[in-house]
Amino acid sequence: MEFKVTTLDGETSGSIELSADIFGLEPRADLIQRCIVWQLSRRQRGTHAVKNRAEIWRTGKKMYKQKGTGSARHGSARVPQFRGGGRAFGPQVRSHAIELPKKVRALALRHALSAKAKDGGIVVLDRAALDDGKTKTLKARFAKLGFENALIIDGAELESKFTLAARNIPNIDVLPVQGINVYDILRRHKLVLTRAAVDALEARFK
Repeated sequence: MEFKVTTLDGETSGSIELSADIFGLEPRADLIQRCIVWQLSRRQRGTHAVKNRAEIWRTGKKMYKQKGTGSARHGSARVPQFRGGGRAFGPQVRSHAIELPKKVRALALRHALSAKAKDGGIVVLDRAALDDGKTKTLKARFAKLGFENALIIDGAELESKFTLAARNIPNIDVLPVQGINVYDILRRHKLVLTRAAVDALEARFK
């Protein structure tokens, strides 16, 4: 698969051959969905909690005698039936994370990249670097290239001025190649890969 390589100035900088084993698969929605569910489940904090009857600070003395009052039988005032009592079966602190085999996650990433390539949403950039590090300059160049909603993947090391300039632009994410993931690929309209990112991905899935 041959893709044109562009620069930040919008000029053509040759072409690059993308591996069909990574970018040319027929996308499987089931694998992509499983990986996204796995990612989002690990992202949940799981810190929501309520107090049950054992955690309520209130007397445990029997409210009134068992018989002869004409009212229902009750013991402790900490039970869920009463206002101020504990919550029955309420949420507790727990992990929402589920497991997904490593091979399935790797395959889902390749299918996500292939889905983006099939939709024409992949752009190959020569390099993600900026001289002055100003957001205004980078925003103008993105407007020229049509990057309104994009995920930019660079090599193992991000260029500091480019990263600083990009972080204030809405709907633009910049990640090193080791941080590439299925969820971020699909939530942005464009996937922008630098030459270094393409080389690192092909080495990773070799």
